[in-house]
Amino acid sequence: MKKIHLFCSAGMSTSLLASNMQDVANKYKLPVEVEAFPLSTMEEVVKEKKSDCILLGPQVKYSYDTAVATLGYLGIPIAVIDHSDYGMMNGEKVLKTAVKMIKENK
Repeated sequence: MKKIHLFCSAGMSTSLLASNMQDVANKYKLPVEVEAFPLSTMEEVVKEKKSDCILLGPQVKYSYDTAVATLGYLGIPIAVIDHSDYGMMNGEKVLKTAVKMIKENK
């Protein structure tokens, strides 16, 4: 089971996207678990839940460099979600991007 974790200011807006992504994963029977969390809990969540991919909401893209500096040593792919995919709540496209990141990281 691959774990894709989304982070934003409070974890609220990404919760909807995470839910859309999970629905797509379930539809295609992908062994993926998608969850959203507040940015302030990122380090703790990533280590505790052993994330396979970290996605940041566009509104917290300023924290990308910090995330890479803090968690980069773990070798987990980290990216900022495309703002148009985020705005359209395009769970399928964001999921495809995350799965691709995980595969390329092997």
